[in-house]
Amino acid sequence: MLVGTEFPDDAAVYRISENLALIQTVDFFPPVVDDPYHYGEIAAVNALSDVYAMGGRPLTAMNIVCFPCRKLGTDILVEILKGGARKVAEAGALLVGGHTINDDEPKYGLAVTGVVSPGEIFTKGGVEPGDQLILTKPLGAGIITTALKGGIAPAHSLEEMIHWMATLNKGAAEVARKVGVKTCTDITGFGLLGHIEEMIRDSGVDAVINVHSVPKVEGTLALAEAGVVPGGAKVNRDFLCDKLVFAAEIDEVMMDVLCDPQTSGGLLMAVKKEKAQEALRLLKIKRLSYAAVVGEITPGGKGQIVLK
Repeated sequence: MLVGTEFPDDAAVYRISENLALIQTVDFFPPVVDDPYHYGEIAAVNALSDVYAMGGRPLTAMNIVCFPCRKLGTDILVEILKGGARKVAEAGALLVGGHTINDDEPKYGLAVTGVVSPGEIFTKGGVEPGDQLILTKPLGAGIITTALKGGIAPAHSLEEMIHWMATLNKGAAEVARKVGVKTCTDITGFGLLGHIEEMIRDSGVDAVINVHSVPKVEGTLALAEAGVVPGGAKVNRDFLCDKLVFAAEIDEVMMDVLCDPQTSGGLLMAVKKEKAQEALRLLKIKRLSYAAVVGEITPGGKGQIVLK
C-alpha cells in the first residue's frame, strides 16, 4: 500500500509491480442540477477526478445508482447514465458494469480504478517553500447550485458553472505531470481553503493566498452578497477558524466564496516557481481559461493560511 488511510488523500494507491500501481476511488451524490444528462456528466467527472488528482490514468469505472424507478420511471435514469458514460469514454476509460438499488432520493456516481507509475504519484502532502499554488477551475459551484435550488440562479452563471463541473481534470493532470508536480489535490466539499489546509497540514510551512487572484464564475460574488450560500461553507469556515491569518481585511462575502464547497472542482497543484508560467501557458492551451496562481508556500510556518 503506497497511499492508504494514514493521510487524507484523494484515493488509495496499491503497488502491484515495480513499475505499476493501482488507484482506487469511489464517489456519488444526489443531483446538483436539474438536467439528468448534465447531472450524470458532473457526477462521473467528479468521481474520475480523484484519479487525476493522484497523477493517474483511469482504466475502468462502475456505475453506482440509487434511484426511485417506480416514482420517476426509467427515462430520467437512462439520461443520467448516458451523461456518465459519455464522460467515462472521454476519459479513455471503460464502463464495465455497476450496481443499482431502489432509493427514494436519486444518487449517482462511479467506482473508478486507475493506474500510475509509483514514481509519478501526486499526493496532498509534500509542499515546499517557494511552490506556487495554481488552481485550474473557477469557484462558485456550491453557491450557484444553491441558487438553482431556490430558483434564482442567473442563467449565464449556471450555464458556465455546469460547463466547468462537467470538464474533466484530464488536461490539468497532463500539464501537472509535464511540469514535474508532486503535490496536488482536487477542490471539492471542503472548499478552496479547506483543501489548502490539507496540503500544508503538519508541514512546517504556511500558504499565503492572494484572495483577489482566486478565479470565480461571474455572478458568484453577487449571490454570496445576497446571502445565497450553502450551509457547508459555514461548516468549512468554522473548521478553519484557528488556522487562518488575516494580513488584509477580507470581507464576509469573499470568505464565503473561499470556503464554498465545490462539486467537481479543479485541481490545485503546487508548482515550482520557475515552472509556474509554463504551467499556466500549457493550462490555457488545454482551454482551462481560469487557471491562475492563487498563492505561494512560505517557510517556517505552522500550517496556517495567510490571506491577503
